[in-house]
Amino acid sequence: MIRVGTRGSKLALAQSGMVADAIRRATGEEVELVEIKTTGDGTTVPVAQLGVGVFVNQLREALESEAIDIAVHSYKDLPTAQPEHLVVFVPPREDPRDVLIASGGRTLSDLGPGAKIGTGSPRRISQLEALGRGFECVPIRGNIDTRIGRVGDDLDGVILAAAGLKRVARQGEVTEYLDPLVMLPAPAQGALAVECRKADMTTALISSKLNDRYSQAAVAAERALLQRLEAGCSAPVAALADVAESAEPGEVDLYLRGAVGALDGSVVERLSTTAALPDTGEAGTADLVERAAAVGRALAEDLLEVGAEQLLK
Repeated sequence: MIRVGTRGSKLALAQSGMVADAIRRATGEEVELVEIKTTGDGTTVPVAQLGVGVFVNQLREALESEAIDIAVHSYKDLPTAQPEHLVVFVPPREDPRDVLIASGGRTLSDLGPGAKIGTGSPRRISQLEALGRGFECVPIRGNIDTRIGRVGDDLDGVILAAAGLKRVARQGEVTEYLDPLVMLPAPAQGALAVECRKADMTTALISSKLNDRYSQAAVAAERALLQRLEAGCSAPVAALADVAESAEPGEVDLYLRGAVGALDGSVVERLSTTAALPDTGEAGTADLVERAAAVGRALAEDLLEVGAEQLLK
């Protein structure tokens, strides 16, 4: 029996259920979902005030105490510092974009000054304010159902992650998929982190069968940028990497975009970079991931040079 730890929200259970099904298919083993309550559950306090790791710490404690064998996280919730004794694998990434769900099927361009848009994310608030459209950003917390339920009531729309909606089969309510040129996603958005004890060779091997090296490399670049900026998951920092096979044999192309903004949207610094990275297949995954992370750190340095440090302060 393989015990998979998960938060108890509808989205977390859907995500962990997907991982559990993949493990069953890969191994033929029985899999049990174990619900773990985290600090971030059951509170309406904005995540920015709760701090980094509020959806992660109790799952990791259960993993370390061997109450569970594998933990499933939304990768963007993980602190950038990874414990040495734990290892993370990344299944194929879902759509990383943000989406708008607005009353009357409206898009952002349909919403006028004073429109109330629900989001508790400093990153989203900064980019919405930068549009100069006069939107009123309303802080919200709660599960997907709660947030969508406010649309047409006290809110004109809400911004959510496309991946979460697809995983709970509510993507049909999306009124606009937001172009990353308008709303650059959070680092690692849309990616799951399958975490296990490094010393547990059995579960590490099982988890590695779920890994997608291109998704892992993309997330590594984005999170390395975030870490070099010394910013947490609730900071107004955005990043998105695309990794794809190159026309050159034995290489992959990495395209990375990063942004740091003032909360009021008065300044948003955006930069991008490209790199050709060697790719020797599954055996070279660790090298590919480290090289992608180096690209992320380099872009972070460029952002610091153009003023990101002052914006983060």
